[in-house]
Amino acid sequence: MADNEDTSGAMPEEQEAIKRRLEELRIEHRDLDDVISRVNEEAPFDQIRMQRLKKRKLALRDQINHLESQLLPDIIA
Repeated sequence: MADNEDTSGAMPEEQEAIKRRLEELRIEHRDLDDVISRVNEEAPFDQIRMQRLKKRKLALRDQINHLESQLLPDIIA
């Protein structure tokens, strides 16, 4: 294996970029938790806004999972 590759197949620079993006997505995901909590406490309750926020949060979770899988080496079963 070359020195600039690890077991996941990603170059160190690519891994660092993925890690930075993961951190950004995790922060946004946490921030959405706060926003969802505040919207939930508002009167009147805005159901459409809540649905959009939760949908965005799920999309972020999918992106996070995808990037995390890129950092992990493939496991041959």
